[in-house]
Amino acid sequence: MRPWILAETNYAYTKHHPYEVAVLPLGATEPHNLHLPYGTDVFEGQIVGEKICEEAHRRGAQVVLLPTIPYGTETNMRGLPLAMNVYPSTLFRLVTDLVESLADCGVKKLLLLNSHGGNEMKPLMRELAGKTPVQLFLCNWYKALDDQYSKIFSTPEDHAGEMETSFALAYFPHLVGRDEQGELLADEGKTAKSRFEAVNRGWVSITRPWPLLTTNTGSGNPHAATAEKGERLMELLVDRLAGFLVELSNAKLDERFPF
Repeated sequence: MRPWILAETNYAYTKHHPYEVAVLPLGATEPHNLHLPYGTDVFEGQIVGEKICEEAHRRGAQVVLLPTIPYGTETNMRGLPLAMNVYPSTLFRLVTDLVESLADCGVKKLLLLNSHGGNEMKPLMRELAGKTPVQLFLCNWYKALDDQYSKIFSTPEDHAGEMETSFALAYFPHLVGRDEQGELLADEGKTAKSRFEAVNRGWVSITRPWPLLTTNTGSGNPHAATAEKGERLMELLVDRLAGFLVELSNAKLDERFPF
């Protein structure tokens, strides 16, 4: 039993070992180019969660990893087979119910550990602010790498590119598709430009229609990926996020929290 993972823990333990912090991974079920599994975002959230909670527990944090939510918002992937959508309002309602469960059992600090760009959780956090005793934090874990990304990876990442493929090669290589020669079953992840320059430059944003944007759902070239890069990624995440969980576990909930 790993007591920092709720799904593996029993009541004999939780009855006498209260938790200060819960971590809730948010995933998605969707295609990832031709080579990565539909559950990539689920596996990433679960694995990152396990690694950071294990290290935080080792450092004395009272932290627990909740089961990963395997579905996310996929409205921009309509037309692609088995991109399993839940609308933002549905996802918000589910998370709200789980927050209520945490409040009922006295866990008042929650980290939303998000693996999927379509899961925009800030609006829910604003809606719940002041309505629940649970203090919510959000980590889109892939954004925690921004200042170090170019030191590990050589090509930009958006979806199923070098970074996600490196993660998969390091932590679930048996699910990475290859051809008979051992090469990745993947295209180069090229994306189409909008007819509007303001959209291309980021001055105006849209919900990007993925079947029109990409050839095989990939956005970012995966062919420079290696397992070693995935391991370096994880070392950085554990160093940054486990430390935060320890601080959060030790932090006193008072009238000035989180300042």
